[in-house]
Amino acid sequence: MTGTVDVEEVLSKLDVVEKVSLLAGADWWHTQSLPQHGVPAIRVSDGPNGVRGTKFFNGVTAACFPCGTALGATWDTDLLHKAGIVMGHESKAKGAHVILGPTINIQRSPLGGRGFESLSEDPVLAGLGAAALVNGIQETGIVATIKHFLCNDQEHERSGTNAIVTDRALREIYALAFQLVTRDSSPGCFMTAYNKINGLHVSENPKHLRDILRGEWGWNGCIMSDWWGTYSTSEAINAGLDLEMPGRTKWRGEMLVQAVGVGKVPQHVLDERVRNVLKLVNRCAAANIPEYAEEKMANTPETAALLRKIGADSIVLMKNEGNILPLRKDKKTLILGPNAKVATYHGGGSASLAAYYAVTPFDGISSQLTYPPEYTVGCYAHKDLPLLGTLLKTDKGEPGVTFRAYNDPPSVENREVADEITLTKTELLMMDYNCPRLKSSLWYADIEGSFTAEEDGDFEMGLGVYGTAKLYVDGKLLIDNETVQRQGTMFFSCGTVEEKGILPIKKGQTYRIKVEFASAAACKLEKGSNPLFGGGAVRIGGAKVIDADEEVKHAVNLAKNADQVIICAGLNSDWESEGSDRDSMSLPGHMDALISAVSNANPSTVVVMQSGTPVGMPWISSVNALIYAWYGGNETGNAIADILFGNVNPSAKLPLSFPKRIEDNPAFLSYRTERGRTLYSEDVYVGYRWYEQLDLPVLFPFGHGLSYTKFEFSNLKVEQGEKMLNVSVQVKNTGNRDGAEVVQVYVAQKKPSIRRPKKELKGFKKVWLEKGEEKVVHVSIEVKYAASFWDEVREAWIMERDGYEVLVSNSSNAESALKGSFEVQKTSWWNGL
Repeated sequence: MTGTVDVEEVLSKLDVVEKVSLLAGADWWHTQSLPQHGVPAIRVSDGPNGVRGTKFFNGVTAACFPCGTALGATWDTDLLHKAGIVMGHESKAKGAHVILGPTINIQRSPLGGRGFESLSEDPVLAGLGAAALVNGIQETGIVATIKHFLCNDQEHERSGTNAIVTDRALREIYALAFQLVTRDSSPGCFMTAYNKINGLHVSENPKHLRDILRGEWGWNGCIMSDWWGTYSTSEAINAGLDLEMPGRTKWRGEMLVQAVGVGKVPQHVLDERVRNVLKLVNRCAAANIPEYAEEKMANTPETAALLRKIGADSIVLMKNEGNILPLRKDKKTLILGPNAKVATYHGGGSASLAAYYAVTPFDGISSQLTYPPEYTVGCYAHKDLPLLGTLLKTDKGEPGVTFRAYNDPPSVENREVADEITLTKTELLMMDYNCPRLKSSLWYADIEGSFTAEEDGDFEMGLGVYGTAKLYVDGKLLIDNETVQRQGTMFFSCGTVEEKGILPIKKGQTYRIKVEFASAAACKLEKGSNPLFGGGAVRIGGAKVIDADEEVKHAVNLAKNADQVIICAGLNSDWESEGSDRDSMSLPGHMDALISAVSNANPSTVVVMQSGTPVGMPWISSVNALIYAWYGGNETGNAIADILFGNVNPSAKLPLSFPKRIEDNPAFLSYRTERGRTLYSEDVYVGYRWYEQLDLPVLFPFGHGLSYTKFEFSNLKVEQGEKMLNVSVQVKNTGNRDGAEVVQVYVAQKKPSIRRPKKELKGFKKVWLEKGEEKVVHVSIEVKYAASFWDEVREAWIMERDGYEVLVSNSSNAESALKGSFEVQKTSWWNGL
């Protein structure tokens, strides 16, 4: 990109058509350029845990950071600031001026398909953590996009659902995280949510975009829609939506030109929208990234080291009875579980990307053991069959498959190849695939590879598609996903169910797999409200058929002869993905049975759980050691091993409450769209606020996390200034290992005029201490943020004259909390930041 433009001068030269052209994307990832006026295109890229670049399909590899809940679990704003800086450098490598992240929607329920992207159930933890990320990103000249504003908290019918929420809950819970980010980091962009709030889509809601964000908070940046999250022309423009994404436009173009011409959109409003886009273009010039830059990799040892540190510092030590952890590296070890030999390093949807590399737990753990471990899968836990690409080879002997695109169907002899690519991943999301030699939206592809069986048995294969597809083995049809198609949840809920077929295999025999694919235009499914544009998608999976009960028995027999057992369990990007929510908090398949049986057979069993949201744990009383590893990015396996063997002392804390059962969750009765609306019936009682108000026991409380050492808090002081509340506490490492602890500051109003939560998180600080070391930790909080709640009558924050209790602990479980207090002498109201 060249230098900045004179915004007002350019604006004065643009005609209406040119102005309108700037208010929608040019394509999937770029804004419109006006070279005749010196206005370049800027590139945006997902996202929440890494910068993918411009391609879902066959993209350039990138650094994958731990998922949002893992970042929240660090409770470490200094570390998140460093993460943001590296995200900025990754963005530059991909030629992207704007990162579409971080995500800070509040996790109302464990079932949220996209919950793993967000930092927390608590707005203070989410807001302060995200502000650190944004500051790090924007230090590099890259612009961050905070999302999704507001209440984009579920996937079920997300584009059409009407979130019915009180103003108080909106302000105290759902908007507060965005308010704190705006106050502390001023992200350059906001992205609007898909949903409605109280009857009106956010992308055309002047109350939220104009009155709160730009007016009350004084924020001055560019507001873009989520992809296809614009639903009107005049209403969205007038409300404050600057940029419709992606291109080509659906709502602007000629429709907006006409709306301006007849006065439905005033000229000064059009100019304001254009002005915000031009300011964003100028801001992006600071990154010094050429227009349509080549996408590159920035895979450095320094990035790898930081990803490993973030990964380890995000892993929560949930339980450690008898000090089973850390494990010994020289013991006879059994590793088992469906997540052991798979690097479950990200969730599905916008957060997914092709990583530079991804370390499996099995490889990370094995690399630190003195002797090779034993292994068995124990059970399966997949929703869709594991991707087949790692087992396949091309006809040239390369790993993966050969993808050949054609203009003509397979029935045409000697058809000409339009494109040929070698792919290692057999999940092909082709919404951004573009081959100039393909002549229409209906085109075809053959995807071919072969594998050699390692043992006799039955092999199950699966085929999902957005478009149509048939799978052949050695020329014989095994799966038909063309003649009849059934709606499923694949590909943002646009694709079919996974159709399956069984292939009997013989050890040593080679089998040739061929999928005949037709593009999205051939799809026979009814087009829903969440359309996936472009070439379509196809997913090819497969796995050996196992007897689940026999495999559990086999795992138990191996466990009896091991000194220590590591079960790698959890979910993956099939279960937690954009486009659909989970139906249950339970672990899939035989996983609960496996964990119960193995832990009973060997008390030195450690469960390594991976998911982005809470799961049920009916076996928890029989398991002596549990760590929560989330989706850990590139360094997943190494980070897990570092915690298991004590190379790193765990210091993470839960950013979420873990209920004993889904029925206990405050959103249990209202976490779905019903006849077009979602009632936020729990009001301000989200997460720990609910469980504490009802005195309802949880499996693990918000803020919980153990260490391999012990810490002692003492000498709490609460000093109140005119604007700031300064909380200090002495923290001493009383154990025999160096480690880090999190000081969590909660505030409770003593005699509020309305019902309020028993206490609420208002600030926190992570501190590193060598064994025996003692430090004074300071946490500063604005008094008005510490004390206030939202007054719906005055439409303002109210800070009541009253006494307020300050509770300082290392968890929301405040039984051992140190207690202090402060006083507010006069009731007052305030708005803004």
